[in-house]
Amino acid sequence: MPVDLTTARTPLARRTVLAAGAAGVAALAGAALAPAAGASTAAPLRTAPAGPSSRADSLARAQAFLDAATDAYPDVNPGARLPQSYADQLGLFSTAFVYDSALAVCASLAGGRVDRARVIADGLLFAQENDPVHDDGRLRQAYNVGPYTFYDGSPQPHGLALPDGTANIGWQFGFLGTAVGDMAWPGLALLHAHAATGDVRYLDGAVRIGEWIVATTWSERPLGGFSFGVDGANAPIPNGSTEHNVDCVAFFRHLRAATGERRWARAAEHARAFVDRMWEPRGGYLYTGTNDGEEINRDPLPLDPQTWGWLAMRDARYARALDWAASALAARDVAGQGTSQLPAGTTVEGVMFSSASLTSSASYNGLPVHPDGVWLEGTAQLAAALADRGRGPDAGRAAALLDQVAVAQDEVGAGQTIGGAPLPPASGVVAASSLLDTGFGFGYFQVQHVGATSWYVMAAEGVNPLQVGGLR
Repeated sequence: MPVDLTTARTPLARRTVLAAGAAGVAALAGAALAPAAGASTAAPLRTAPAGPSSRADSLARAQAFLDAATDAYPDVNPGARLPQSYADQLGLFSTAFVYDSALAVCASLAGGRVDRARVIADGLLFAQENDPVHDDGRLRQAYNVGPYTFYDGSPQPHGLALPDGTANIGWQFGFLGTAVGDMAWPGLALLHAHAATGDVRYLDGAVRIGEWIVATTWSERPLGGFSFGVDGANAPIPNGSTEHNVDCVAFFRHLRAATGERRWARAAEHARAFVDRMWEPRGGYLYTGTNDGEEINRDPLPLDPQTWGWLAMRDARYARALDWAASALAARDVAGQGTSQLPAGTTVEGVMFSSASLTSSASYNGLPVHPDGVWLEGTAQLAAALADRGRGPDAGRAAALLDQVAVAQDEVGAGQTIGGAPLPPASGVVAASSLLDTGFGFGYFQVQHVGATSWYVMAAEGVNPLQVGGLR
């Protein structure tokens, strides 16, 4: 295996497989995407801004992709359901990551699709209430939501609900653990759904999530905050993630506002203290976290603590992190250069996942990564954060980044499917413009993705999912 997903040099990222089995590792590393060529320079974005009508059309196509991902298996999911996270071409079949599902709730509300938001929020509640082992409010990293035949030939005939009424947890790929970020984001999504509908079930589900995070991951180690979570065997993972604690600041503040209970303000303060300890004032960025709760892990430097740090806290100190990310993590993927996989004549600019992505020489299933592959989800995150900050040229910079995501939507990912059915043309946003390595033991591929598409929708609609009332 070219890249070992189980021995990352730093704390495992929220999207990383927890306790992944061999088949899951092989699938993540084995999406067969033929490389073309590509190289890099951090040049200014040059694409002309999209007009209002073209942006509206692009958003309509993005919503069509989210419909397709959510409604892919109607025969086995007649009611509550979760969207398949990636197009079939990634090789994870009908896997639905709860983080992606949470984003889809938020993107649905941002686009006025309360009906779809409720269906997905109901799916999260079903998974929470019907775990086959635990009754403590947790969610697993991912679930199966539709039939498929696994790589060993074994049929997997069910949707989100198994015949015995329990949730179809993602055991085939080892997606059995529970991470703090994978709890806080669904918690936020449920709170937004509660605000939009008044349905108290969503508030109750969010409270159960908050109680699990506090009871299970509250760290008393020197750096404090909340630890990573538990693996598939329910063993604690001692790492502490800056990103996760940023998520918790937003989630617990929102939970405090929704319930009026002081205990959630204390939890938010506990997470915030950890984030503040991760701030590097000389460089103007947030470190990734800690491996042991005692020492700060200073390398590599990922994007999402920088973007979400602003979106969650709007602290003047953390405003600098957006400028650091826009410069230090800039990427320009040009067809025909290096190991770019872009179709001829295409250029996509934006940002990459982390500082390690710049120099990675990893390969996945024999395919080399592209050091200037653009992480489209992160590019949309940066656009959302810049628009939210709203200083000077921020609005123009955000619009230019969104134009780049729209280029990828138009030009990359053609011919892909979900549940074997063709996706609407030029609808979803691929995870990456070309195969890239995150520096945390896993990669992103040219495959249409609910997470990337949802962040694009939210950024283009001008909403901030990490703020109370941020989805209007």
